[in-house]
Amino acid sequence: MTEQDSAVARRGSVMPVWLVFTIAGVLGLFYAFVVWNAVTLLVFQAGGRLGLNGLGWFVLLFAIVFPIAAYAGAFALGWRRRAGEFVLILVTGLALVACFWLSILAYAYAFGAGLLGSS
Repeated sequence: MTEQDSAVARRGSVMPVWLVFTIAGVLGLFYAFVVWNAVTLLVFQAGGRLGLNGLGWFVLLFAIVFPIAAYAGAFALGWRRRAGEFVLILVTGLALVACFWLSILAYAYAFGAGLLGSS
């Protein structure tokens, strides 16, 4: 296989730019939904009757940053692959974000309900 043949083979497997943006945009809305919910939870927890301590600020700010970082990582891993692989990588990142988000909600519920002691 010559260099020209390998270049043609690589070029044939690359997705068109409009498809990359369409897939990334549609699945990016789900990531953005989690970020929006994390911002809302931070605002409500910080404005609550107990407020937030240092750990609470760290955890809830990390809940905002983590979906953005997961999306960026999944996009970086998948944008040069085929469409199906790109979608699977982004959905896998979204599943990781969903598991993390459930942990954040459990943390917020435990502290909000006073299950972890009073501070």
